[in-house]
Amino acid sequence: MTNTADHTTTGVAPSTEQLEQEGDIAADYLEGLLDIADIDGDLALDVRSGRAYVSVENEDDAALALISDPDTVQALQELTRIAVQTQTGRFSRLILDVGGSRDARQRQLAKLVDRAIARLDEGASQASLPAMSSYERKLIHDIVAERGLVSESYGDGADRHTVIRRG
Repeated sequence: MTNTADHTTTGVAPSTEQLEQEGDIAADYLEGLLDIADIDGDLALDVRSGRAYVSVENEDDAALALISDPDTVQALQELTRIAVQTQTGRFSRLILDVGGSRDARQRQLAKLVDRAIARLDEGASQASLPAMSSYERKLIHDIVAERGLVSESYGDGADRHTVIRRG
């Protein structure tokens, strides 16, 4: 089963206007954090696939080095989601990208999938990946499908992980 997380507590997908509001709240929160940390960054907002996307960008990659590590971005994303939820009263599935960290993480996940496929090539009937966020599991499912294999998510909460196998 692929992950189909509820959009809100009511199960109704947020409107574009609500997602734009999430992006604005997130941008205000992140601007405050960037100011406190004395980090220069420009914010870009977008709405895609039922999610608000916020990107922190700077032409000088070194300017964002302190906060662009994928684990740091994940932590900042969670804090930003909490800030949005506190103001809106709605669960947020907002995605944060800092200096291209999402692309870097997608490349890491592709390598993880490739290692799992190598285990299948060596005779394993399936390959389990570590637990990860719903967004990362979605990326994994997309990468696996591109490679012509099948993936399913198992487990609950923080233990939810993906298993890859041949079709």
